[in-house]
Amino acid sequence: MATEKRGFASMDEEKQREIASKGGKAAHESGRAHEFTPEEAREAGRKGGKAVSQDREHMAAIGRKGGKNSHKKDNNNNEQDNDENS
Repeated sequence: MATEKRGFASMDEEKQREIASKGGKAAHESGRAHEFTPEEAREAGRKGGKAVSQDREHMAAIGRKGGKNSHKKDNNNNEQDNDENS
């Protein structure tokens, strides 16, 4: 059996976003959309953070990326200092 995209899945991402946006706006206007309280938002953030932190490879990749960016900034400053001292 072929797994051909149909309906919503067959649309390009921009069209999907446009339709989803309209649905979200309509839900808010009619009062049917859920709005998070600050406590609910905190709890959702905790759950997401806890789930992500369980993936050691992902966390290591984040650390490497942050370290590279941090050192990139230091290297740029060192190059400027060297240029000024020459």
